[in-house]
Amino acid sequence: MTTITPGRTSVLVRRPGPRELHPVRTHRRRRALELSLAAAVPLTLVLLWQLAAAQTWIDDRVYPAPSTILADGWDRAAAGDLWPDVWATLRRVVAGYALGTAAGYALGLLMGSLSLVRAALEPLLDALYVVPKLALLPVFLNMFGLGEGPQVALVATTVFFFVWISTMSAVIAVPTGHRDAGRVFGASPWQMFRHVLLPASLPSVLVGARIAAGVAVLVIVASEQIAATNGLGHLIFDSRALFQNDVMFVGIVCVAVLGVVFSELVRIVGRLLTPWAPRDRGRGQS
Repeated sequence: MTTITPGRTSVLVRRPGPRELHPVRTHRRRRALELSLAAAVPLTLVLLWQLAAAQTWIDDRVYPAPSTILADGWDRAAAGDLWPDVWATLRRVVAGYALGTAAGYALGLLMGSLSLVRAALEPLLDALYVVPKLALLPVFLNMFGLGEGPQVALVATTVFFFVWISTMSAVIAVPTGHRDAGRVFGASPWQMFRHVLLPASLPSVLVGARIAAGVAVLVIVASEQIAATNGLGHLIFDSRALFQNDVMFVGIVCVAVLGVVFSELVRIVGRLLTPWAPRDRGRGQS
């Protein structure tokens, strides 16, 4: 940036930088740097953990080395002992997430669109929202008995509140001008939803759905530790009780991977459904 002052008039000249001259190349370099940092931080922590175990800075009976955890996880996966627990947890998460998302979106849309429905139901739902969801597990056990029902119901209930709040808030936040424009063009209720409310609110709804995806994994693991005979939560709790800490960390790693993958899938679906919305990661981000 250069300032030229001919006489008393100042002219500010801004020269284009690399970002303006080579936007694609700059974006690729920035993206490569972001990916490198994303990989370097966890890799460094794992290497430090491995070093600490090898140098006996930590008790490897309590905190097994990452190489030990990896070897044990590989052996259990090859022997087929790990997959039943993974599938059990995944099945419960997907079923509960689908039910909770559908119910939360439908009710959030209704309450966001109709003020009388919102006035009638919001105080009750607000009171239920603050109840710790794990406290409802005994209720679901009484309702559905032992088995998949209580686990799925707990996940669905947790997801429901996150999606309901984000949907209702997103619909309420749709600018009045958007609604007025739809009415001016004579939009029917379905056209108002399809062409006004849905495009304007969907990005915020999907943010809530992505948060709910991570919380769903947390809730199912906690639930499986209390009232399940299989699943990753049961594997973690049971192996800790038997002092099999390497197996316990295998379960924890599987939970982390499952949570990341599930959350990323929801994010990718959100990007496909809302190509007009700003992206949290991707082209054009600085």
